[in-house]
Amino acid sequence: MVKRNIKKQEPAKAVQWTKFAIVTVLYLLFLYWVESWWGLIVVPFIYDAYISRKINWQWWRDSDDMTRFIMSWVDAIVFALVAVYFINLFFFQNYVIPSSSLEKSLLTGDYLCVSKVAYGPRIPQTPLTMPLTQHTMPLLGCKSYIEYPQWEYRRAKGLGKVELNDIVVFNYPAGDTLVSDERWAAADFYQMAYSFGQQLVETDTPADSLTPMQQRALYNSYYEAGKKYISQNPNEYGDIITRPADRRENYVKRCVGLPGQTLQIKDRIVYLDGKANKEPENVQYTYNVKLQSQLPEELIESLGISMEDIAQLNQYGYMPLTKHAYNVLKSRKDIVRSISINTDSPTGDLYPLNARTGWTRDNYGPVWIPQKGKSVKLDINNIAVYERPIRTYEGNDLVVTDDGRILINGKEAKSYTFKMDYYWMMGDNRHNSADSRYWGFVPEDHIVGKPLFIWWSSDPDRKGFSGIRWHRLFTWVDNIK
Repeated sequence: MVKRNIKKQEPAKAVQWTKFAIVTVLYLLFLYWVESWWGLIVVPFIYDAYISRKINWQWWRDSDDMTRFIMSWVDAIVFALVAVYFINLFFFQNYVIPSSSLEKSLLTGDYLCVSKVAYGPRIPQTPLTMPLTQHTMPLLGCKSYIEYPQWEYRRAKGLGKVELNDIVVFNYPAGDTLVSDERWAAADFYQMAYSFGQQLVETDTPADSLTPMQQRALYNSYYEAGKKYISQNPNEYGDIITRPADRRENYVKRCVGLPGQTLQIKDRIVYLDGKANKEPENVQYTYNVKLQSQLPEELIESLGISMEDIAQLNQYGYMPLTKHAYNVLKSRKDIVRSISINTDSPTGDLYPLNARTGWTRDNYGPVWIPQKGKSVKLDINNIAVYERPIRTYEGNDLVVTDDGRILINGKEAKSYTFKMDYYWMMGDNRHNSADSRYWGFVPEDHIVGKPLFIWWSSDPDRKGFSGIRWHRLFTWVDNIK
């Protein structure tokens, strides 16, 4: 009898050892991948769970019915949260397109499966966070993460690097500072501060007549005055708060400039190192449109014109169109009286905000995109372009003295060598996209991942089954050129 029990126990023990070996090997491979050997402290617990069983992990199974029922649900929920957190952190993440900045390539209401393995997942800067939240707890409205500890930027090895014209999900770079009132949640704090400051600071001298040093002083006074105004009106704007890089809002744009390239926009076309970059097939610009009669519903639907586009037309007299939509409307003389490209190009709201460049959204640059290990010469004429990467993204103390000298960490600097790669991101809806033209470079530590496919798509202008874009389901994003 004893021999039979021993024989029964031996196969069971062998199965447990096999499970332990498989789980341990996979776990060690994961630690090797993320280059974090602190995780070795978990191995003894894995051994206990499969082999020694000194800890009664499921003590509640021997409890009364109510305790067993409650704890079984707690166990399932905790396991699900840990699994989702792990998958979301290192492998895949869901992302929904919230705005029209990439139309008509990606549409408002597209749900994306984003691969973090494509470029390599980041080791979390703020590891203590509630799964499935970015920065705020639903309903409660409080922060969903604990700011300490904060780890330095590291990224596990991925399948590749960001390539030119990739569609990329990243953390919003200018989201490091913002106001807490939800009514201003989508506002760019820096744009707000400069805008308010321009109204508050009185000057009789046109900025064009000032030297670069004087312009810098003027624009910095705008920012300081605007920031002070916001802080003095908490009932309207809330508090001025900051967020770590990995807790900033997620954005999705197309990468149109890589590290080390010189980018310039001339008459709406992006040039890289003097060569025109291929435009996306569904790139949009705004067109001035005068109608003779209302656009038919079937024409609106066939051209993919949204209610947001129609509202823009009714309010401003222009709307975004692809080249195909422009040609179709131009041919409809019975409906369209006139149609022409919108050449309005305001200045003053583009990056860098504290310099008078004269650049517009359609004619911008040239700017050299910083590359890791490469240096750029610094002077009063270009410091506005590079001071945010140097100070904010790479953590240096940067000061420009009254006589125009540039001090980095207390030492005069004629040049600077960058510690990270940077990218230039733009939306395909070129005249309706807040992108790098407005807030500058995207550092590599802000890169989240690469969208793989659209797993769901619903048109916000239509309800029910009629609003489901069946033809877009499981469309590969790489096929959207």
